[in-house]
Amino acid sequence: MSTFAQLVTEDRRLVILRCLAEDPGYSMNTSLLHAALVSLGHNCTRDQVATDAGWLQEQGLVRVEPSGPVTLVRLTGRGEDVAAGRATVPGVRRPSPR
Repeated sequence: MSTFAQLVTEDRRLVILRCLAEDPGYSMNTSLLHAALVSLGHNCTRDQVATDAGWLQEQGLVRVEPSGPVTLVRLTGRGEDVAAGRATVPGVRRPSPR
């Protein structure tokens, strides 16, 4: 059984993937992702966003690319599949049917 904290983490990771999928360039910097998460109801820290981005990269769902003073997070094809619900990854909440 999942704890509430696990459910929140899994949902936060899904929201990151969905935000990236909606961006025309399939990428955002971690500051913008943090702002998007907060606006969507996730009370999280910038460190949590960076940690989630690293975890998502380990799963092959995003690429984390340092770019000067900011860090870009870029969606992969596999990440797009997970965001759309076509594939599942333990640790990322599966989206509800639209």
